Amino acid sequence: MPVARLVPRHAAAQVNAALADTRVVLISGARQAGKSTLVRVVAGDRLVERRDLDRAQDRAAALADPVGFVDSSELLVIDEIQRAPELLLAIKAAVDEDPRPGRYLLTGSSRLFGMVAAPDALPGRMETVELWPFSQGEMDGEPDGFIDAIFRIGPNLRHESTVTRADYAARIVRGGLPEAAARDDARRRQRFLDAYVQALIDRDVRQLSDIQRKGELRKLVRLLAARSATVIAANSLESALALSRPTIARYLQALEEMYLVKRIPGWSRNLGTRATAAPKLVFVDSGIAANEIAVDARTLLRPGAPFGPLLESFVVSELTRQLTWSEQSAELSHYRDRSRFEVDAVLESRSGQVVGIEVKAASTVGPDDFRGLRRLADRLGDDFIAGVVLYTGTSTLPFGDKLRAMPVSALWQVPAPG
Repeated sequence: MPVARLVPRHAAAQVNAALADTRVVLISGARQAGKSTLVRVVAGDRLVERRDLDRAQDRAAALADPVGFVDSSELLVIDEIQRAPELLLAIKAAVDEDPRPGRYLLTGSSRLFGMVAAPDALPGRMETVELWPFSQGEMDGEPDGFIDAIFRIGPNLRHESTVTRADYAARIVRGGLPEAAARDDARRRQRFLDAYVQALIDRDVRQLSDIQRKGELRKLVRLLAARSATVIAANSLESALALSRPTIARYLQALEEMYLVKRIPGWSRNLGTRATAAPKLVFVDSGIAANEIAVDARTLLRPGAPFGPLLESFVVSELTRQLTWSEQSAELSHYRDRSRFEVDAVLESRSGQVVGIEVKAASTVGPDDFRGLRRLADRLGDDFIAGVVLYTGTSTLPFGDKLRAMPVSALWQVPAPG
């Protein structure tokens, strides 16, 4: 499979639509996620000027003359805008003077307005398209329509699968970064991912936060990988790292701004409770998480291996990707109450309808696997659309009203209705 040549097809449609009616479009995402490929696809036959702030000469010119640097009569592409955030004020002045849509296409490897040095310069003038590592559907040429389908069809959705537990393990360790996924040799993939994480810490973290002790940040990444898909307790990280809670909070924010990890908030109908509930943490790319704890596909299938947490992180990351292009708008969170009822992923639409998703690494499921989903269904009544246990088996099975077991591959193999 020529993974390295893949086009992030979902994001291409979003960027083209944004350029048609927005003055500035920012493609924000992890390094090596395909931003340059996406820009080439979007540019197409357009007249384009392009500048790259990873190049020292371009960065020097931007800092010396910001106004001249952004002056262009064509669509101007500026790569890695976070390396010269001072340009945002010059871009603001340019688009205020000439408000035509499609003036600037920016790319960035961090969430721009999370940066310490970024001025709040473009409210109402810029649209952001988040680009994640490739989804499984993009790599396989599958439809990636599960979220739209489950909200529209609910428990009547059916899916049969031929994907095995070994196949899922291989997908987890492969991840979705094009360069890593294209490397069939495990040792070459490991070297790439090791260098990738170290480069983020050495080069990008300075853009985001005042972090001096990079060795401790590297240790934190490995510790988080070992606790992937768990509720992050600050006190346990404090004792493991011998760092203060404010320092750990700053480190976590930097890792999230760099698209290395994502925190999933706790779900509650009470917005105040939701804001203070402990988040779960997942890695944006499952291949990075697996590499950080030194497991390969064969190791994951052994008894006692962290297949379950990594599979949950993998599923939540696929849902996160899909929410950036699905027609159904929804918020992603997790559910955990004082009685220890838990649901791995809760999708809530703006109208308050909810789909609950539990993830199991086993190839069989039983009634106890729906314990948290039943509690959620009882709380929500008619607002509960469906509860799904995604597992590594092959068939869709009923387990009561609105409750179904379904193969994990439904995430990318099920088409959106219509």
